[in-house]
Amino acid sequence: MKVNHIKNIETKLLSEDKYVLKKLTFNLKLRNNTWVTQSREVYNRGDGASILLYNTTKKTVLLVKQFRLPTYLNGNTSGYLVEVCAGMLDLDNPVDCIIRETNEEVGYQLKAVKKIYEAYTSPGVMTEKMHFFIAEYNEGMRVSNGGGLAEEHEDIEVIELPFKQALSMLESGEIEDMRTIVLLQYLALSHLML
Repeated sequence: MKVNHIKNIETKLLSEDKYVLKKLTFNLKLRNNTWVTQSREVYNRGDGASILLYNTTKKTVLLVKQFRLPTYLNGNTSGYLVEVCAGMLDLDNPVDCIIRETNEEVGYQLKAVKKIYEAYTSPGVMTEKMHFFIAEYNEGMRVSNGGGLAEEHEDIEVIELPFKQALSMLESGEIEDMRTIVLLQYLALSHLML
């Protein structure tokens, strides 16, 4: 698709250690037809998938808890977040990715998932698009204790919570991960846990 509101994009590579960070300078045509020059740093770490696992019989959800350095650096005194299972797509499609991540992180083998939507996570600085899923789980799907991959030094605690407690944690500010907030609110609005 050809657009006529952006031109003269210049790119400077800042880092490609694990993911790619670039500085882009470009001309942007504003709504008043004025052209301005802007400069932005853009981080490309690929796309991801996240899932909220729920059990309608027990009225529970499965979440994980793990250390997140950026949150520690920005005021989270422990650095640990309670969040939904998630991961980077790598070379997988979103469904295969989230089934793999669920197996690795929480130890459940899913047969089917329901895609809710996809959204940009931080469009001012990141190219990442997150694919959001939900799926029902039961004990018969459990294949391991989860915890993540040892070779990736993952140290993931699996937490099964009553859905009402998870919502209370959301309201009290104990849950601070945006993906988790969005999926818990979706589940609450869907009335699947009535």
